[in-house]
Amino acid sequence: MLGSVAAVVLLAAGCGSGTENFRTANAEQPAASKSPGGGGTNADGYGSGSGYGSGAGSGYGADAAADPAAGTGNAAAGAKGGPAGQLAVRAVQAVGNVVTDGAGATLYRFDKDTAQPPKSACDGTCATTWPAVPADDATASAGIDANLLGAVVRPDGTRQLTLAGWPVYRYAQDARAGEAKGEGVGGTWHALAADGKKAIDQKMKGMDMGSGQMGQGQTGADQKGSELSVTNDGKLGNILVDGQSRTLYRFNNDSAWPMKFGCLGGCLDTWKPAAPVDKKKVKGIPEALVGSVKRPDGTMQLTIDCWPVYTFTGDTAPGQTNGHNKQGLWFAVTDAGKKAPAAG
Repeated sequence: MLGSVAAVVLLAAGCGSGTENFRTANAEQPAASKSPGGGGTNADGYGSGSGYGSGAGSGYGADAAADPAAGTGNAAAGAKGGPAGQLAVRAVQAVGNVVTDGAGATLYRFDKDTAQPPKSACDGTCATTWPAVPADDATASAGIDANLLGAVVRPDGTRQLTLAGWPVYRYAQDARAGEAKGEGVGGTWHALAADGKKAIDQKMKGMDMGSGQMGQGQTGADQKGSELSVTNDGKLGNILVDGQSRTLYRFNNDSAWPMKFGCLGGCLDTWKPAAPVDKKKVKGIPEALVGSVKRPDGTMQLTIDCWPVYTFTGDTAPGQTNGHNKQGLWFAVTDAGKKAPAAG
């Protein structure tokens, strides 16, 4: 299914609500011991399935059309469940310093998993899109503490690699070494940093928020402790940003009521669904405009005035608005929950 095809989502009261239902695995073990291989069989439905790719007028933005044949010539051998090999740290544009396997494939963590104790919430169809990285034969190179490597037993009895307790995955749509298309998918999947934290968080923290990193004409709002706030853009006015000062966007091919998603499949490689926020940590916008909705893959997405909102992978520094008016379909969101003007 192409990303431009809308999927209707049945909602409860208001803009959207839903509950999560996922399974867990057993306690962590050292990475070195062996166990038989196999794959998950329970369908939890996390992550997105087939239908990746792009086409004219899809609204993905120029960056998304680069690799419509994702999955062929795969340098990420782990997309088929291959061994981890020697882990390394690699710089990936727009994401930061990420951990890769021996073939150069970016490795990921899942927000619905836990690290203490290590548990995996991704099996069944989720594990098809996000293959678990086997623990056997995994070694660390410079920049990665070997003591952080471990293993967790999955429901099927196989042993999955962990880093700082977090179960480790690959993304089936990363077709080449150094790609990180899985970063931010569903607002719950993130490339791993060497310490087991999210690479994107480390990148954003390393940026100097007060030395010109913001977009032209912008002044950063006081966002300390906030997950959603307002910043002033010299051209667009007051617009919404997430807790990492990333601009939030809405998509004309979505709809607020009835709720429909126009951004699916390959669209999600470029436009990442924003994660829901704690309303107590919202600044500068009425709480009544803030909500969440369950996506077709079961993940939850932030909504503003009933519209699903996203971040743009083309924004590589806090406060940038490179996604605004992209293809005439994507727009920054104002503090009133509306589309920012197309031209400033």
